Amino acid sequence: MSAQSSRFSLEERECLREHYRLTNTPSSDRRLSLAASDLLDAETCRTYLMATPLWKEKELPAVASQFAKRYGFLTMSAALYAMTMYDKGLNCALDRCSVESVYREDAWLPELRLVDEEVTVPGSEGRDAWREAVIRGIFAENIAIVWQAMAGAARMPVSILWENLAASFYWLYETKMPEEAADPKQRMQIEEDFRFLLEAPTEWFGLHENPLRMYDSPKIIPTGDGIMKRKRKTCCLLYRVSASGAYCKTCPLLKA
Repeated sequence: MSAQSSRFSLEERECLREHYRLTNTPSSDRRLSLAASDLLDAETCRTYLMATPLWKEKELPAVASQFAKRYGFLTMSAALYAMTMYDKGLNCALDRCSVESVYREDAWLPELRLVDEEVTVPGSEGRDAWREAVIRGIFAENIAIVWQAMAGAARMPVSILWENLAASFYWLYETKMPEEAADPKQRMQIEEDFRFLLEAPTEWFGLHENPLRMYDSPKIIPTGDGIMKRKRKTCCLLYRVSASGAYCKTCPLLKA
């Protein structure tokens, strides 16, 4: 048996709710809440994107890119954080997920709701088999499918969506989790899971190359706060939807 049933502690659940926007409560804003599987229909996907606060008569690919940052964060970050930091797994397969529309102050920051509170821990087959199942649920059974559908609906390169996701992945494993590691054992597990994900099979992503490894380039861009970041290979199109029209500091369109 690769997994056994478990549950989150109150402290763990609060952390995932507050920092990774995992909820068990449906939003009262049903207009901008939907089952994640609805995004697979091209017309539904386009209509939804144009209804979000991200739209404002902007180009659809730019809006899709900004929404994908939110969706990718929701479906990946809570599950990977729970897997690595708590040794607890979430089943984030597409048909189990809903996007719940929520505003935090003036920012539209939707939350992820799962159909139930199923949580697993490694079973008799060990952590490796359990970890593979958790990660396949996130990528092969959700994000890879949504990215292909959204890229088609918005008529944009799917590479933009994957690099958006990779940026969150690096932040999670290189910054957020190491800062919170309780001891050397947990730090070792963070590193082991990070390396495993960089070497995960390409078929889990529906691509010819692992996109997490594809965007693992040297950190050469100073951000002004003493932190170096990777220069992006694709533009996330933020400048097309931001009021200032400013580019990200890591944008490949900026001249060196």
